[in-house]
Amino acid sequence: MEMILEMADATHTIPLTDLALALVPVASVVAILHIWSRDARETLYGFARMILQLSLIGYFLVYLFAAETPWLVIAVLAIMALVSSWISLRTTKFSRRTLYPIALCSITLGGGAVLAVITQGVLRPDPWFTPQVIIPLAGMIFAASMNSVSLAAERLAAEMRRGDSYQAARSVALKAALIPITNSLFAVGLVSLPGMMTGQILSGVSPLVAARYQIMVMCMMFAAAGLSATLFLLFIRRHTEEVVPTKAD
Repeated sequence: MEMILEMADATHTIPLTDLALALVPVASVVAILHIWSRDARETLYGFARMILQLSLIGYFLVYLFAAETPWLVIAVLAIMALVSSWISLRTTKFSRRTLYPIALCSITLGGGAVLAVITQGVLRPDPWFTPQVIIPLAGMIFAASMNSVSLAAERLAAEMRRGDSYQAARSVALKAALIPITNSLFAVGLVSLPGMMTGQILSGVSPLVAARYQIMVMCMMFAAAGLSATLFLLFIRRHTEEVVPTKAD
C-alpha cells in the first residue's frame, strides 16, 4: 500500500502543452473516421466528455483525499455503483427501469465484496477508508463489473431470442461476459503492461513490486466481473419473460 501512496510524489508532472501533443494522433484518427463515415460526432463528444470528466474529478479527488471522513468515501462508492449500473444497460434494447435494480444489486454485491477483500484483507490501509486506496481500486472494480454485466445482458437476450433455454443461454452469456478479462489474463505481461503496473514503473517502483500489485489487480477485476455477471444472470431469471422478447417481436 505504501507504494501506491508514494506514486503521486514520484510521478513526473506533464505540462499542458506537452499533454496537448497526445491529441495529435487522436485528431488523425478522428479525421479518418470523418472522411470514411462522415460521422465522427460521437467520437468527438466522447473525447470532450472524457477530458471534462477527468479534469473535474482531478479537482474533486484533491479535496476527497484531504478529507478524513469515511462517509464521504462511502457516498462516492455509492455514486460509482449507481452510475456504473446505469451505464451497464446503455446498449440494451429493453427497459432500463426493469433491469436497473438487478444490475445495481449485482454490481454492488459482486464488486463490493471484492473491494472489501482486496482493501481490508490484502492492502489493509490505515485508516480503513483511506480514499487514495479505496477510490482508485473501486473505480477499476466497478468498471469491470459494469462491462461484464453489459455483455451478459446482451448475450443472454440474444441467445434466448434464438430459442435457447434460460440455462443454456446463461452459460453462453457468462462465458461471453468474461471474454475481455480472460483475454487480458492471456495478454498481460506478454502483449501489454497494464495501466497500474506501467504507472508504478514510470514513477520508479521496482518492476517486481509492481508485478505483485498488478497480479492483485487482475485477480480483483476477474473476480468482480465474474461475480457481478453471475449474480445478474441469477437475479434476472424470473424476469426473462418480461425483458426478453419472443422471435415474433
